[in-house]
Amino acid sequence: MSVSREDEILFEETCKEVLRTERAQNGIGTLGEKTLHAILKKFYEPDISHQEIRIERFVADIFRDEEIIEIQTRAFQSMRKKLEVFLEKYPVTIVYPIIHTKWLYWIDEETGEVSKKRKSPKTGTTYDAYYELYKIKSFLTHPNLKLCLVLLDAEEYRLLNGWSHDKKRGSTRYDRIPTKIVDEFFIQGTKDYTCMMPDVLPETFTSQDFKEAGNIAIETARLALNILTYTGTVNRVGKKGNTILYTRS
Repeated sequence: MSVSREDEILFEETCKEVLRTERAQNGIGTLGEKTLHAILKKFYEPDISHQEIRIERFVADIFRDEEIIEIQTRAFQSMRKKLEVFLEKYPVTIVYPIIHTKWLYWIDEETGEVSKKRKSPKTGTTYDAYYELYKIKSFLTHPNLKLCLVLLDAEEYRLLNGWSHDKKRGSTRYDRIPTKIVDEFFIQGTKDYTCMMPDVLPETFTSQDFKEAGNIAIETARLALNILTYTGTVNRVGKKGNTILYTRS
């Protein structure tokens, strides 16, 4: 684990401070990931004079010491034009939060009642980042780009407005409130992507091998290998029938 006890304490204090402000102004949460974004922005840069800095026609979440930090909770495709401008002039770190352990709350829109929390059976991992990274694939090998995948425990509030009989399927996420920082993974270069690969793989492997070793969906494994091939982390070395064979670089 790369997170120190000091960072754990700092993160907990940051959560409490931001939540005091947010709840005083907006109640439980703020639609649009504002709480999660605000906590991460304050954690990575407490000095507000370095936050929300205009650079040409865009605004950087954090700009200090000639470096940019962007907090991106989703929709990486919206960053493309901004990255084109920022990366030409400055080192850029994209911070992407992944929820490791999640506690769910449901909000009844009619009564405002909030359910008791329930632990989600899903555990978030670095593999969860592949879907968003694919949207900025062409930037991943840029020498000025660094990624920070941060694993968090969090409480998620959802509105009971879905299409299923219990109104949960297709429901709207209202807010995510982090409670603990679990780990950080920094990626800047081919070798660093190994944190997004299974520890144990055959010397020559397929997407099915990757799927089984990582305990992930086959679609995620194929997407992962597409990105890992592009970044030079793995190599395609041939085929067995219609199945592509890979090795680690």
